[in-house]
Amino acid sequence: MKVGLIGAGNMARALARGWGDPVLVCDSGSGRARSLAQEFGGEAVSSCVEVAERAELVVLCHKPYQLDQVADQIAGGARAVASVLGATSTRSLQDAYPGVPVYALMPNTPVQLRQGIVVHAQPEPGATDVEDPQLQERVLALFARLGEVVSVPERLIGVATALSGVGPAYQALLAEAQIDAAVRAGLAPATAAQLVTATMSGSAALIAARGHDTLAVRREVTSPGGSTARGLAALERAGLRTAFQDALDAVVSPPGRSG
Repeated sequence: MKVGLIGAGNMARALARGWGDPVLVCDSGSGRARSLAQEFGGEAVSSCVEVAERAELVVLCHKPYQLDQVADQIAGGARAVASVLGATSTRSLQDAYPGVPVYALMPNTPVQLRQGIVVHAQPEPGATDVEDPQLQERVLALFARLGEVVSVPERLIGVATALSGVGPAYQALLAEAQIDAAVRAGLAPATAAQLVTATMSGSAALIAARGHDTLAVRREVTSPGGSTARGLAALERAGLRTAFQDALDAVVSPPGRSG
């Protein structure tokens, strides 16, 4: 499937790195498209119209507010559209691209290592004009090359991306906090970073291997009255669970937004 990227920012670059294929890409004049094409091969073209004419699948990587502006230029030429735009529903995509198959997806940045999560929004009934199961299978298979694809009802897309989309920043903050604590206790920063990141990676693999039974994984490490139990109690006293609940609420319902 020949893919064309409209927009050449951080997410477009992460997608291109993950796919590892020559790219067809355009930007709004930033020069990033040329840099992207030089890095991965392919071609930077001068207009989004050319991307739409030459690509089997147009991937929208521009800013969400540019949806109608870009659609006005390419809606007549796009054969299929996949969007990685935040806060952009399938219905909004379909309104912008009438009669064209549209797919709303939200990748996270580890897709560049093919270890990402791509959340696929299952549209509400009546949200799309065109249903093409075979094409959808091909599109999802394309994104599955970047990691795992998880489909959720569109009404829950905000909750899902409040875990996966912002998750790399949270995990980086957790790692940073642990590294800083170890450095204060005397460990070299590089050693602390190696220990923390390897432990995070291995723990994620172990949780997955245990069927996502987090309690089982904790109990394997936690002896009654032991050091792990004391550390966990300290985290609970510090409000770790409340902090993550507050963070999810803040992402799903930011200030000024009801519901």
